[in-house]
Order: sequence, then C-alpha cells, then structure tokens
Amino acid sequence: MQQVKIKYTKGEIIKFISHRDLMRAFHRAIRRAKLPITFSQGFNPHMKVSWGQALKVGQSSEGEEATLQLDSWTRPNDVKERLNQHLPPGLEVLEAFLV
Repeated sequence: MQQVKIKYTKGEIIKFISHRDLMRAFHRAIRRAKLPITFSQGFNPHMKVSWGQALKVGQSSEGEEATLQLDSWTRPNDVKERLNQHLPPGLEVLEAFLV
C-alpha cells in the first residue's frame, strides 16, 4: 500500500463549486485515470482519499492538499500526469509526492 499526497489548485473558473462537487470531480478523474486506488471495506465501499480543509464556495486557491491511498506502487509523477488529463478546467494537480 502506498500514500501519495497531491497539491492542487482550484482556479477562478471553478471557484463556485462546493467541496462535495470538488471531491466528486476528483473521484471521477481517479476512476478515468485508472489509478489503483484503495477502497474501504464494508457495505458501501468508497475511495480512500483524505482531504484538507474545505474551501468556501467562491474562493479559489493554489495550495490545497489531498492524500490518495493506492493499492499498488505508482510513481507520483504518473499520478499527477494521469489526473491532470482527466480533471476539468480550473482544477490542476501541481505536485505529487510520497508520504
């Protein structure tokens, strides 16, 4: 199991989406990028992603963080590139590194 911390930006174009919609956009990008994400056990499994502090609606940022828990080893740079291919305009992963 591997943990990759990503630093991402929420730009001006997308600043009016809620934190829940932001999480949904990342979950879709993770699925589309076919990253080996770890799922929780139980009746309703969900992706193991740890989010930082939620931003207010209407606020943009250039230094938000999230931690992804992956099943198999993947280079952090590959995680960054694959996510950026599938994220909507206004969201961009700036850095990815091992925890």
